Amino acid sequence: MDLFEYMREQNQEKESPLASRLRPTRLEEVVGQQHIIGKDKLLYRAIKADKLSSIILYGPPGTGKTTLAKVIANTTSAEFLQINATSAGKKDMEEVVEQAKNNQGMYGKKTILFIDEIHRFNKGQQDYLLPFVEDGTVILIGATTENPYFEVNGALLSRSIIFELKNLSIEDIKTLLLRAVNDVEKGMGSYNAVIEDDALEFLADVSNGDARAALTAIELGILTTERSEDGKIHITLEVASECIQKRVVRYDKTGDNHYDTISAFIKSMRGSDPDAAVYYLARMLYAGEDIKFIARRIMICASEDVGNADPMALVVATSASQAIERIGMPEAQIILSQAASYVACAPKSNAACNAIFDAMDVVRNTKTAPIPVHLQDAHYKGAGKLGHGDGYKYAHAYPKHYVKQQYLPDGLTDKVFYSPSDNGYERKIKEHFRWLKEEE
Repeated sequence: MDLFEYMREQNQEKESPLASRLRPTRLEEVVGQQHIIGKDKLLYRAIKADKLSSIILYGPPGTGKTTLAKVIANTTSAEFLQINATSAGKKDMEEVVEQAKNNQGMYGKKTILFIDEIHRFNKGQQDYLLPFVEDGTVILIGATTENPYFEVNGALLSRSIIFELKNLSIEDIKTLLLRAVNDVEKGMGSYNAVIEDDALEFLADVSNGDARAALTAIELGILTTERSEDGKIHITLEVASECIQKRVVRYDKTGDNHYDTISAFIKSMRGSDPDAAVYYLARMLYAGEDIKFIARRIMICASEDVGNADPMALVVATSASQAIERIGMPEAQIILSQAASYVACAPKSNAACNAIFDAMDVVRNTKTAPIPVHLQDAHYKGAGKLGHGDGYKYAHAYPKHYVKQQYLPDGLTDKVFYSPSDNGYERKIKEHFRWLKEEE
């Protein structure tokens, strides 16, 4: 490395965005994701022992996928190489593999290859990597925001451990924001800035678990806010809202806030009180709340609290969400009022909501059971010869278009996840099932 290259890297490090400068170099500095990097967890132990196998880091933007890769780079004795799937081609991978072979053959040194946005690689590019991952030439760390089970080669997945990263909590984001404001070495501590509690709470909430968004906002706030008479830069609620382009919602002079009002709005719809629902809707609209945010909450309530007691509730809520984006304010308030009052007046049931939570709990805590043979797909090449689909009974060939057969895997046949209530349309669902099965 010559002098000019050294100076370029030094300047780049100083001038890089706050989110990049503040990135941890040690596991102990990482905020959040304790479900995978807690001290008793597999990934923590593997990184600490420098015994990492190929892994896929999967999660939303700003949750720490690249951060974990950088921590691994700083703690491993292996050669750490990085490419981005959005710009890398086969030639780049060939060079990486050649370097890895040299590391292994000449120095007995392992090579870790970090591929950001690995889902951007096509099947051919992923297939190229497979033999080198399989024989240990490279240890793969893939990062993706997309579900790897859909976007990553199955053979590559089978040779990797998948770790799912989750959105950071509000408390996690607060920790990072305070670190950014106060850290003199990596953060912006030298600017002598202070962040007010309500601004801290606001940024931590509206960043929606995305650390990068929160840190970008606080950096912009500190760099663009003039010093007060006390010589300090004060990050107030108003400054915070401008920096993240979200309007602050203060609903009245007595201190009712954004969270209390949206909570009251949802509980009023759930509690079948259309008058209260429309009142809280009006308060939010008057304060300038994001209409898309309101529409999302109505859609969630329509599914979570109304469900199949009135399936039209979700249709109305979804149509309203699409309509307000096309129409905008002030007319959008009429559409939101229609949707909120419909959901509030609809019969209620959380049976469908409970069904998926119960099913997820079983999937999470039990071994993945084989799908019954007669339910397996017999159409793809070679499946029929393997017996897939044998014994399947076609429901439409029987009276009532129903025939009793096993659908759940062995060991789960006694599980009941969806129990329709007696409310609204679910009563008809219950009666229909009773009619279907009366001759079993």
